Amino acid sequence: MMHPAIRKNGVAVITGGAVGIGYAIAHRLAQEDMQLVLLDRDAAALTAAADRLQAAFPTLTQRAVVGDVTDHTTIEKLYQEAVTLGEVALLVNNAAIIKGAGPWNDIEQWHRVMDINFWAILALQQRFVPTLLEQALPSAIVNLGSKEGITTPPGNAAYNVSKAAVRVLTEQLAHELRERAPDHVTAHLLIPGWTFTPMNFPGVPADTPQPAGTWSADQVVERMIESLNAGDFYIFCQDNEVTREMDQRRMQWSADDMIQNRPALSRWHPDWCEQFAKLMKDA
Repeated sequence: MMHPAIRKNGVAVITGGAVGIGYAIAHRLAQEDMQLVLLDRDAAALTAAADRLQAAFPTLTQRAVVGDVTDHTTIEKLYQEAVTLGEVALLVNNAAIIKGAGPWNDIEQWHRVMDINFWAILALQQRFVPTLLEQALPSAIVNLGSKEGITTPPGNAAYNVSKAAVRVLTEQLAHELRERAPDHVTAHLLIPGWTFTPMNFPGVPADTPQPAGTWSADQVVERMIESLNAGDFYIFCQDNEVTREMDQRRMQWSADDMIQNRPALSRWHPDWCEQFAKLMKDA
């Protein structure tokens, strides 16, 4: 049975909806006869996406909002476009950037990453959740997390911090919604693996063959739908190089750093990396 938020004529709001996972979600929800409100800062890409969707689904009702997800005026326009169409059934906070910064440099980029990847999600939740709670029909919120926000590998501190913040925020949201309105509004954390998208492969032509190790955006969306239907909060996606068991062992190792008082990020510490490699060998 389909999650009640995925329903005919329900309004789905998707940020970063012009390409990648955002567009794949829009295309999949159009198959379910949902109405779409897409936000993207790339006007040309958004127009092209809307045209492709309309050609594939001639009776589709959609709205395209051009703007930066960090701009409160844009968020208000997005909200008004959505509620004008009807009850908002699904809010997908997908917009994000991956370029980050290190632990002690580039404060401007830190602000940019946190503004897009975290603060915008919080602002959208604050604008939409009161309305979702008042609506007659059930709804859901899906926030885009990342495995980097769970195991926090070195090399991109700002991105990892932003996605760790999204994970905690979404956990808190799910709990508060469950306490306030059980099953009426649900929250979920979508955690993609290595996915063939413009964010992960910037500048790569659209007709480039998909790298063998990746999942497609469509595969991620099918996992999202499957997990929503199952009532999952954590929506884990693998890829063609990482198994579910590998993910679980990596997460367990990260948690055990605290429990066993190992050095921070011990997977990459010279005294522990060999033991970690041994643990992963059988996975």
